[in-house]
Amino acid sequence: RMYGKGKGIARSALPYKRTPPTWVKMKSEDVCDHICKLAKKGLTPSQIGVTLRDSFGVPLVNSVTGAKILRILKGNGLAPSLPEDLYFLIKKAV
Repeated sequence: RMYGKGKGIARSALPYKRTPPTWVKMKSEDVCDHICKLAKKGLTPSQIGVTLRDSFGVPLVNSVTGAKILRILKGNGLAPSLPEDLYFLIKKAV
């Protein structure tokens, strides 16, 4: 804020309501199956979330399934060995 004119701290916030929206038609099992298929293709958890949002209309996996993407992957034994953020830091450094 030292050099800008603005005084605001505007940002978006996640909705407080933890239930999935009424317009989401996918069931929890279907979302988990899609997550596993995309992980087997080699996508990272954040890429899986973007794909589900853009292609299947799932706003938040956590609200639909009750678990985050990485926890679903760990439960199915598909989690990456390195955390995603650490992996990309190492990739940038090398």
